[in-house]
Amino acid sequence: MASSVVRATVRAVSKRRLQATRAALTLTPSAVQKIKELLKDKPDHVGVKVGVRTRGCNGLSYTLEYTKSKGDSDEEVVQDGVRVFIEKKAQLTLLGTEMDYVEDKLSSEFVFNNPNIKGTCGCGESFNI
Repeated sequence: MASSVVRATVRAVSKRRLQATRAALTLTPSAVQKIKELLKDKPDHVGVKVGVRTRGCNGLSYTLEYTKSKGDSDEEVVQDGVRVFIEKKAQLTLLGTEMDYVEDKLSSEFVFNNPNIKGTCGCGESFNI
């Protein structure tokens, strides 16, 4: 059983236009750095896996887990030496999404800036497409 990495928050992107890319998911430099830090302590893991699960008050939420290998139907995104695998169920949901890592005085978390989201819940942990 894979273990969870950290908490993730979802943000609908309405005021900001993300540039279309060929990658299903792009990582900001802070996300790349944090994933490298997390994997440094886990030498038997090759990357992190991003998925979606049905839960929360608005339908779906993201999951992040360490992974030791690429699944048969996972899509692999490699950026700056970091490997992120996207579960099949999440591939269309994440298309064009930017993954960021944000730290402030009270919290630190991965944030998904997703242009496909139609709505989010008030706490920001679930969304719908």
